[in-house]
Amino acid sequence: MLKGLGGLGDMAKMMKAAQEMQGKMTQLQEDLKTMEVTGESGAGLVKATASAKGELRALDIDPSIFNADDKEVVEDLILAAVKDAQAKAQERAQEEMQKLTSEMGLPADMKLPF
Repeated sequence: MLKGLGGLGDMAKMMKAAQEMQGKMTQLQEDLKTMEVTGESGAGLVKATASAKGELRALDIDPSIFNADDKEVVEDLILAAVKDAQAKAQERAQEEMQKLTSEMGLPADMKLPF
């Protein structure tokens, strides 16, 4: 297309690659909103579901843990499940970002977005 224009051809190629990366990043950000992860605590007695962006979506609490004497334990289990879901969301987002950078031939440890 820009053959014979020296560095301008390379610049056009770089611009196209940058636009492609921007499009893929935008799509990934949208995809992370719909991906879900589930964190657990108390051997599955409390489960927290979050988007891969870390937004808490649901809590599932086994009724067997509801006892007035164990209020603090239940609160700790809920908090632990939410934190687990958030950690898994962060991991999932990082994995998806690494897939994207790998597909584009970028270094695996490159932090995106810039």
